[in-house]
Amino acid sequence: MSDAFKVALAGLGTVGGGVVKLLLEQKDVLKKRCGWPIELAAVADLNPDRARALGVPETTAFYTDAREMVEKTDADVVIELIGGADGIAYDLCRSALGRGKSFVTANKAMIAHHGNELARLAEERGVFFGYEAAVAGGIPIIKSLREGLVGNRISEIYGILNGTCNYILTVMRETGRPFGDVLADAQKLGYAEADPSFDIDGIDTAHKTCILGALAFGMPVDLAALSVEGIRSVADTDIDFAEELGFRIKLLGVGRRCDGGVSLNVYPCMIPQTAEIAHVDGVFNAVVVEGDFIGHTMFVGRGAGERPTASAVVADIADAAMHRGLPLLNVANKEVRPVAIVPLSERVGEYYVRFEVDDRPGVVADIARVLGVNGVSIASMIQRGRRPDGTVPLIMTFHRSKESAVTAALSEIERLPCVSGKPCMIRIERL
Repeated sequence: MSDAFKVALAGLGTVGGGVVKLLLEQKDVLKKRCGWPIELAAVADLNPDRARALGVPETTAFYTDAREMVEKTDADVVIELIGGADGIAYDLCRSALGRGKSFVTANKAMIAHHGNELARLAEERGVFFGYEAAVAGGIPIIKSLREGLVGNRISEIYGILNGTCNYILTVMRETGRPFGDVLADAQKLGYAEADPSFDIDGIDTAHKTCILGALAFGMPVDLAALSVEGIRSVADTDIDFAEELGFRIKLLGVGRRCDGGVSLNVYPCMIPQTAEIAHVDGVFNAVVVEGDFIGHTMFVGRGAGERPTASAVVADIADAAMHRGLPLLNVANKEVRPVAIVPLSERVGEYYVRFEVDDRPGVVADIARVLGVNGVSIASMIQRGRRPDGTVPLIMTFHRSKESAVTAALSEIERLPCVSGKPCMIRIERL
């Protein structure tokens, strides 16, 4: 047996660099807590300068080919911080598991697309698979679901899972600036990528939501089960009216047990200003869990960044070093059971809708008639601020209605001559 627990790390970007720093700076603390030294045995990156800049020890083997590193190293655990659902990340994972090595990743996309297969492989080989950093960065939500809340039947799990979107919505609210301007600033600050679609279209949140759903409800990872909406359609007007109505707009991933199965969805929604999660702003993440014994509990912290994410990765390394491990999906692979997915069209709840309409008599009556025919009841209405082109924003909230009825009504209203463009609909969640 080696006198140290050996780590092979693929990817020396922001998070990988943070892991290197943590392992080197906290080596004495980790040795005491894990019972033996954690040794950085090998690293792989396309750029050798990164290893030198990080102060990677000369005794650490360096590879430009991560696949070669996995094949040649005698490391006990392989850390993948390259990213991507497929390609080299997926190859490294399968190769490491096939060789009986423990595996740690921050790669939510790979788990969202291949989690069921990887859970089976890890279980067959009897090795540790850690992915704490894949959801909510430094917040220990994976560990909490797999360990601290293991005695609970989870009825609901929801959260702010993308710091980029939360930052944009926060700044829009605080400054009154439009979405496009705030997005451009987020890109300059490094909070959003040059192509921001992964974040603002809800894809990143969807990856994380389907992982949380699998853990919370004992179901397979099923990305295709989610209905996903991003924040592109949220206007500064909607932010202002939300405040006036006593709400704030957040992009949430929402998983619930309900009659007939489980619902898993990602969408921007209005939540009461009295809700705790309504006050989680900026780049912070938050996850709320409802369990039958624990009740309501909320986890808040930094959902991304070098140090918080590195902290989560090293927590998994420590678990692997101490031979602590649980099934990837919280229960043994044979116990994972498919559940019925309740489509978003079956949702029953309240709604906020913004119409752009002609400012003339009879418009409200025309819209109300269509809503009534579809069984949708108006709860409140606001109309003000005529624009130079003669249109006004007409704001309505609806009493609890079935989503399929709301979407049918809105589709019909969109075709009315007095309505300009597609109505903006935002769900109201009384959290």
